[in-house]
Amino acid sequence: MNATEAKTWNKLQKHLDDELANVRIEELNKCDKRSDLLSFNFDQLLVDFSKQKVNSNTMQLLFELGEELNLTNAIKNLASGDKVNTTENRPALHSALRLNPNDSLVLDGDDINRHVQIELARMSKVVDDITTGNWRGYSGKPITDVVNLGVGGSDLGPLLVCEALDEFKEAHSNPVDVHFASTMDGSQVSLLFERLNPETTLFVIVSKSFTTIDTLSNAASAKAWLLNAFQDESIIIKQHFIGISVSESKMEKWGIHPEHQLKLWDWVGGRFSLWSAVGLTIALKIGMANFRRLLNGANKLDQHFFSTDINQNIPVILGLLGIWNTNFLNIKAQAILPYDARLKYFPDYLTQLEMESNGKSVTLQGERISFDTCPILWGEVGPNAQHAFYQLLHQGTRKVACDFIAPVNRFSTITSEHEKSLHNQHLLTIANCFAQSRALMVGGSSAVDGGGSSELKNHKFYPGDQSSTTILIPELTPYSLGQLIALYEHKVFVMATIWGINPFDQWGVELGKLMANDTLRELNLDSMTMCFDASTNYLMNYVKSNFATFKGVEEDK
Repeated sequence: MNATEAKTWNKLQKHLDDELANVRIEELNKCDKRSDLLSFNFDQLLVDFSKQKVNSNTMQLLFELGEELNLTNAIKNLASGDKVNTTENRPALHSALRLNPNDSLVLDGDDINRHVQIELARMSKVVDDITTGNWRGYSGKPITDVVNLGVGGSDLGPLLVCEALDEFKEAHSNPVDVHFASTMDGSQVSLLFERLNPETTLFVIVSKSFTTIDTLSNAASAKAWLLNAFQDESIIIKQHFIGISVSESKMEKWGIHPEHQLKLWDWVGGRFSLWSAVGLTIALKIGMANFRRLLNGANKLDQHFFSTDINQNIPVILGLLGIWNTNFLNIKAQAILPYDARLKYFPDYLTQLEMESNGKSVTLQGERISFDTCPILWGEVGPNAQHAFYQLLHQGTRKVACDFIAPVNRFSTITSEHEKSLHNQHLLTIANCFAQSRALMVGGSSAVDGGGSSELKNHKFYPGDQSSTTILIPELTPYSLGQLIALYEHKVFVMATIWGINPFDQWGVELGKLMANDTLRELNLDSMTMCFDASTNYLMNYVKSNFATFKGVEEDK
């Protein structure tokens, strides 16, 4: 059923027109019991929806919409391994990557978790070999630096977690630094080549298909850099490369030693893969024990999502409110605003997670959609954003839904004056977080206008009535971060289910890649390009005419 054909869809529109169209969120918050209705606690999460433009009738209708569009059954199908990725005829079982070791999930007569635990054990051995100094480079020296070569989810997921949990890095007998390179232009790897030692550097090639041109281009450059220092290619590849992929044959063809291949499965999407061997760099940084705590946090949230009624189910509510904002309140943008610098890559991660998943314009049946799907996601660490794009949030012409995210405590225990100072400083950050969400809601004249002309007062007026959600965790830990990431993973699925789209394929990503092959082939020809459109022909010919000058031809003196 098309979402707009659901009876409840029309009821929601009528409800908005009759009850909420002319009501401000600030007015709704004059009810003392609003937090009882719209704040939800689960384990490490407090999620407060009270600054959304909804009332109890809105919520009831949203739950009815979910039931009418079979949301409960869709969640069960996702959990049980049904082929919810219909265009690729496979399940989407990223939640299986964080099952407890003794759990079982049988698919086609095979216990998936048995294979997951085997790979986690192999991953653990790699981590142990490297961090104890047993893994050695071509000259016999222990590995000191590990470079993750990936793009998209193979980069953003591990990068997010490594940055967020830097304080949890373990004191290994052989400390290892982790680095990330994703851009196909080679700028990131070239900077690393300048400061790393080829004798002690290990590269992890992360590509689900092991055909991703961005990643393999960087891997080829890394191999050339190593061969410049030591000419035995077989030793270089064996001692300095690990492969992580679905395709064992392609890893083997590249030269990756069988013992240095870690496995993915086709039922894991790249943007959902940090919980697998793709998280190797995470485990190298924070240790396998903390990596398992990350998995455990996500698993706890999974159980809540899979087993809780939708009217108390936090990811469901987060997703349904996303539908309400996008399709009924006509809010086309979503800002992710973490109030902790350790989460600086969280907006980037969610940008990929949501827009690659739900940036679709056809239904599961391949029919064109007549309504908006995924909003534009963007964001920044809150205190930085306050001095940048909050101007648009407060006084711009566009409505933007905001998610404010913050840990309540900087440290759970304070053992030094330095930590005490940082902890108190964190309170200032929390104050700004709450003040900004309130200001977006209430608006009004500037408290600092100090009088002045009516024209000036207009410049200092804040419209307010901007919708926001606030998400709090007690402290940023592997466990709480696992829950936070899983929360948004499941939100994406909820919204996709209501819209009737497939959040697990990404055919749009493939189009540009395919066209790039033809473009590169044409760029390598000496003749002028005539086979594309007029604009592209012009740009191609400009590059062909000037490319030699870009190679460092000496400037005129």
